[in-house]
Amino acid sequence: MASRYAEVYAGWQADPEGFWAEAAKAIDWISPPTRIFDADQGVYGRWFVDGICNTCFNAVDRHVAGGRADQPAVIYDSPITGRKRSWTYAELKDEVVALAAVLREQGVEQGDRVIVYMPMVPEALFAMLACARLGAVHSVVFGGFAARELATRIDDARPKLIVSASCGLEPGRVVAYKPLLDGAIDMAAHKVEACVILQRPEHPCDLIPGRDVDMGEAVAVAKKAGKTVECVALAATDPLYVLYTSGTTGQPKGVVRDNGGHMVALKWTMKNEFGIEPGEVFWAASDVGWVVGHSYIVYAPLLHGATTIVFEGKPVGTPDAGTFWRVIAEHGVSALFTAPTAFRAIKGQDPKGEFVRKYDLSRFRTLFLAGERADPETIKWAEAQLGVPVIDHWWQTETGYPISQNPVGLGQLPVKYGSPAVPMPGYDVRVLDDAGHEVPRGTLGNVVIKLPLPPGCLPTLWNADERFRSAYLNEFPGYYKTADAGYIDDDNYLFIMARTDDIINVAGHRLSTGAMEEVVAEHPDVAECAVVGMHDGMKGQIPLGFVVLNAGVAREQADIEKEVIALVRDKIGPVAAFKSVVTVKRLPKTRSGKILRGTMQKIADRETWSMPATIDDPAILDEIGSALQGKGIGG
Repeated sequence: MASRYAEVYAGWQADPEGFWAEAAKAIDWISPPTRIFDADQGVYGRWFVDGICNTCFNAVDRHVAGGRADQPAVIYDSPITGRKRSWTYAELKDEVVALAAVLREQGVEQGDRVIVYMPMVPEALFAMLACARLGAVHSVVFGGFAARELATRIDDARPKLIVSASCGLEPGRVVAYKPLLDGAIDMAAHKVEACVILQRPEHPCDLIPGRDVDMGEAVAVAKKAGKTVECVALAATDPLYVLYTSGTTGQPKGVVRDNGGHMVALKWTMKNEFGIEPGEVFWAASDVGWVVGHSYIVYAPLLHGATTIVFEGKPVGTPDAGTFWRVIAEHGVSALFTAPTAFRAIKGQDPKGEFVRKYDLSRFRTLFLAGERADPETIKWAEAQLGVPVIDHWWQTETGYPISQNPVGLGQLPVKYGSPAVPMPGYDVRVLDDAGHEVPRGTLGNVVIKLPLPPGCLPTLWNADERFRSAYLNEFPGYYKTADAGYIDDDNYLFIMARTDDIINVAGHRLSTGAMEEVVAEHPDVAECAVVGMHDGMKGQIPLGFVVLNAGVAREQADIEKEVIALVRDKIGPVAAFKSVVTVKRLPKTRSGKILRGTMQKIADRETWSMPATIDDPAILDEIGSALQGKGIGG
């Protein structure tokens, strides 16, 4: 169909308040907002300031009352344990109400904070929704975070209670959560009053009398007693959650999300941006500990009346590179949203796509990629294997939903490889030089968003308005700084090339490591790659490439490395000074799939570095160090 994007975006530009007032009609309000935007509230203004609502009601109760009681709401699929189960919207409501009753009995009230420190199990969703029902502010901390990382979040959020589990499961190992939780509570200055613990059969834990509550037992008692908990009436501007993202100073930043704007924005994206109808199955293969999990595992699909999947597994190794296709075929998934890293891992294990053809993917319609730059070669591979549109899109923890994408719900636009496409309604994206002046089309610069940010974006940081200003608003007055570098072309397509930290200066030339990675990824034997800037006494910085080869490649590594260098020299030119490539077994990544380029750069430059809290497998950094030493680099 012809795209309605230009018409819809122009409509938002002409009347932003009218646009969001219309979108707000898709939400059930206790008291609908009459003041859509107030520029005098908060740091840069607040949305729907006089609206009264409840997020849990919109995600659960209204679907039960509105004809979706028997439709599956949540499907749990764990290839690690072999367990699968689904909950209808009516069953989801029963679980959420019972758990809310348990939390209320432990003293949790409106405005209290609750930390959720859980693996990828449905109870994590139930806990988030139970908090939303009570008006408590949840703060999900990625399960398995080290005790010190958890302690810093306890001290910042000051929770009344923590919901956790006895363990998390990784391929081939069990991660005991309780010792990490107890260690964090001991370490934190703020003392938590109670913990509600899910006992998992793979590794039950001892509970501390007087503090720890067995979730399964307490929920069963609440159900048997028929306890009810009504949804608390909240201001649209009341916080729904705080999600911590890493800060440059080491102190995590608590991104705040409100209730009203968050619901309006996420509900709008499901149909218009992702092309999903109520009742369809939407799968975000992420984790509830990250913003993708909050927005597109929990809230957006349920607000929309869709079915969401909670997947406890990995794209490869649980048991093979066909896991994603099995889940899509088995559960009738319409759209998958995952990180490009996942597809690079699948492509590396199954470069010919042999697993894809083992499954019936006839109901699968769209693949969405975000979290890392989606290099063109990965997108082309996915298109060729799956035969569906592959949509790169770009957003941040701070925004909560896409800033830029190809809006399939409005009608797909032409694809430009390397671009997440165009800005979405709500986002006036500009590119500025370091002095704050707009640069010509096609010129690399600082990607910023003209204020105000749209509904659903962070209004501030938790108890840190001044830090919010200094981190995001002060450098470019009147704009939100994304800290990403890129350019906008003549068709208004946005190209995000790197974090601004990843723009390297080679003998006075500002070069994008992302552009180099695109070229390296074109080599047919390369499964994954990363390029970082390494210190050079003559040129300031020079690029250093890391490559992971496809499974089954039998050629000499040195020959492949020479070909990669020649490829970059041919496509980008001698100005790139691209002369060093190191073949490694795997790249270090966070648990959400982002490559830890900064740490790799420090190892190459022999700088002091600390173990990243979010790293998936610390042993990989030793492998990187050894590979560099083999080339006479780093130490």
